[in-house]
Amino acid sequence: MAKSVSHVRTDHASRYLQQLCKHWSHRFSVEFDAAVGKVPFSAETFLDLAAEPGTLVMTLTVEKPEDLERTQNVVADHLKRFAFREELDVSWTAPV
Repeated sequence: MAKSVSHVRTDHASRYLQQLCKHWSHRFSVEFDAAVGKVPFSAETFLDLAAEPGTLVMTLTVEKPEDLERTQNVVADHLKRFAFREELDVSWTAPV
């Protein structure tokens, strides 16, 4: 398993969290509210979201390390589509 985290600076963290979760809820059993969300892409691959003041925290866990970069790009691309009115910096790092 591999894990990465992105802290995305935005004043609309809760809105984007909910948009991402609603988008993926058509295919996956997503759980979310205004502050936290979880998108289970599979049993071992999932995205945890947290809306903090001024920041959307995205924690991605993938079953196969070779899928990490591709899945990071999918998540970032979806977020940027929802946030087309602002320029977001989505940088992924290994968790501490």
